[in-house]
Amino acid sequence: MKAGVLYSGGKDSSLIAFTLKKLGFDVELCTANFGVYDSYLPAQNTAKILGFDHKILKMDFKILDNATDVIIDNMFPNEGINIIHKEAIEYMAQIYPVVADGTRRDDKTPKFNKNQIRSLEDKNDIQYINLDSFGYKSINFLTSKIFELSNEKSNKDNNSDYEVEIRILIDEKNERSCEMFPEHYQSRVIGYK
Repeated sequence: MKAGVLYSGGKDSSLIAFTLKKLGFDVELCTANFGVYDSYLPAQNTAKILGFDHKILKMDFKILDNATDVIIDNMFPNEGINIIHKEAIEYMAQIYPVVADGTRRDDKTPKFNKNQIRSLEDKNDIQYINLDSFGYKSINFLTSKIFELSNEKSNKDNNSDYEVEIRILIDEKNERSCEMFPEHYQSRVIGYK
């Protein structure tokens, strides 16, 4: 059975892709892009290293624009990121009978609650799979056993999550994205162990 994984190239989405493949699913990795910047390139490179097919979801710019306005209005990114995540998952639900992402129990955003998951599955007649029963420590343990990881400061050249295009669009709107998105480090998958 075909499974689409919303893919950032990070350890969480890599773990769910690896797990689904081991369970016998035909896995295709998908990275959302809104045409502002080729933010999918790091994920595409990681997918190639790990031996997965990769697809770019060419999303409507209006989704990003709306989410960015919400972030600017709130001066906080969570609601805007959730808007983008929901749209990307809904888009994938039109293509794949199984849709997955790397969201985990202790993520604040993006996040679906149980009612949103049931609605998504029922409305689209799909299975939705994530890492919701796993916390940060469990993910770190599991991914360190499976993947070679690089811990580095997140930037637009090594990060394929929504944040890259959001930051660029906020900056174009003459706002200060650095106040809403503090610098952080990420563990990037660079291969299998």
